Amino acid sequence: MEKLTFKEEEILQALWKLDKAFVKEIVSVLPNPKPHYNTVSTVIRKMEEKGYVKHKAFGKTHQYFPAVSKEAYTKKFMQKTISNYFENSYKNVVSFFAKEEKISVAELKEIIALIEEKK
Repeated sequence: MEKLTFKEEEILQALWKLDKAFVKEIVSVLPNPKPHYNTVSTVIRKMEEKGYVKHKAFGKTHQYFPAVSKEAYTKKFMQKTISNYFENSYKNVVSFFAKEEKISVAELKEIIALIEEKK
């Protein structure tokens, strides 16, 4: 999978939310300031070339839908991030958030409980 730009990710998030949509519908759920219709149309065609989006034709208009699930994309993104920034260590990820005070002791206990349930 080729890396997506910020705008492409924003559009993919919208498609996951909508399930399937025409460009006009995608534009309507994007944050302000809204990009121009033609811009979204161009970006989504590039996303289709990258394999993230597919379409169904209705005459000259296309209805787009995600070709990759949110779960699959998240897994790929997280694996790459952990590899690139945390030396491929999940311990380093958790330590980072603990040091940044972005995770509480209660949340860490919940994580430990989840791990212990899997054993």
